[in-house]
Amino acid sequence: MTIYLIGYMCSGKTTLGTLLKEIADVTFTDLDQYIEEREGQTINEIFAQKGEDEFRNMERKALKDVTETIGGVIATGGGTPCFFDNMEYMKENGNVVYLNCSREELFERLKIYKATRPLLKDKNDEEIKEFIENSLPKREPFYNNASIIIDADPLSTEEGAIETAKKILELISEDK
Repeated sequence: MTIYLIGYMCSGKTTLGTLLKEIADVTFTDLDQYIEEREGQTINEIFAQKGEDEFRNMERKALKDVTETIGGVIATGGGTPCFFDNMEYMKENGNVVYLNCSREELFERLKIYKATRPLLKDKNDEEIKEFIENSLPKREPFYNNASIIIDADPLSTEEGAIETAKKILELISEDK
């Protein structure tokens, strides 16, 4: 069973992936961490030194490598479904779950974690809101092609995260 978690940054992919690993006793791979470990560089360094095009090629290869050799639950980067044939590939090889987070909730989460996000670290609250409003609509058409779309706002609480993880496992088992 392969489950791909897709969604905007801070939508809860890593949080949910970690929970699914515990609840379903499956492997969990964060695709960005996998790339960083394999390349010996952070995503920010790869972008700065090699550019986005090279990163997207690495990301595509890593997606296929992880799918074919590890499987389990895979948290993709926010842009993964938006490039090449990645979304089609994921749909052919597993269940794609879009963690649909409201703009308000994304804003609250991104305010907290902006220091770890290179595109946001120097932005004030209004600029973060504007960033979300400008970039999310470009990605939503890709995200909305997922096999399962789930409300990710409840992931902000431990109880909500556990319930969401259980709901995903139920929906996947019903889909078989």
